[in-house]
Amino acid sequence: MAPIDDRVHTNRARAESFGAGALAYDRVRPGYPKALVDDLLAGRPTDVLDIGCGTGKAARLIAERGVSVLGVEIDERMAAVARAHGITVEVGGFETWDAAGRRFDLIVSGQAWHWIDPVQGSAKAVGLLRPGGLLAPFWNFSGLDPDVQRRLDEVYRRIAPQITDRSVVRRGGPATIPPAGDGRRATRRFAEVEHRRYPWDRAYTTAEWLELIQTHSDHSTLPPDRLAALVDAVGAAIGDGGLHVHYVTEAIFARPR
Repeated sequence: MAPIDDRVHTNRARAESFGAGALAYDRVRPGYPKALVDDLLAGRPTDVLDIGCGTGKAARLIAERGVSVLGVEIDERMAAVARAHGITVEVGGFETWDAAGRRFDLIVSGQAWHWIDPVQGSAKAVGLLRPGGLLAPFWNFSGLDPDVQRRLDEVYRRIAPQITDRSVVRRGGPATIPPAGDGRRATRRFAEVEHRRYPWDRAYTTAEWLELIQTHSDHSTLPPDRLAALVDAVGAAIGDGGLHVHYVTEAIFARPR
């Protein structure tokens, strides 16, 4: 995938920062729309691998359909939460993880593929897929109503300009996905690469949104005093009424040659 600013696999401080807030991540991070899960399972896979499974947000949606899911997660704290939800998880970085001869019909990666080395990750995924298998990384991108967006943009410019246009309140994120599909095609490992979009909406209370933004690595890695000031200012800008978020889940469906 083409990197989204500094959100790349080499930035290990950010890539491995999520475990400190594993319970909050599990509580407030959005899930994924039913239509995406329907499409992922349309080929009736029997064995699924979830790369960077985190607390199992995506894996649980697949397991609920009666499909066997194995998660690979680099952070033991995140893995422990996923296991508490009934997901089998092995701890390690995907690039060095030992599959022990196992093969899969479907490999997914929700909100995590940009933390994987793009060359090693694609090659390894292709080698783990059975004939006819599918590699499907996907991401949630959020948009806000214009008035709310304007108020929050001002807060970020004033308090945390280093994450302006890179935070969960930024716009333009979905535009990074078509180049990611082009990257899969350029490897020549894939016979078919398709970009799919799934729009959906969700309402948040102000408290939920404030907890959510702190689970994002560009926020959680701020100095504590700067993060506290940002959270207070964002809460004041939103007010007591909460906000409505317009999500688009962007997915790449890639089938190896």
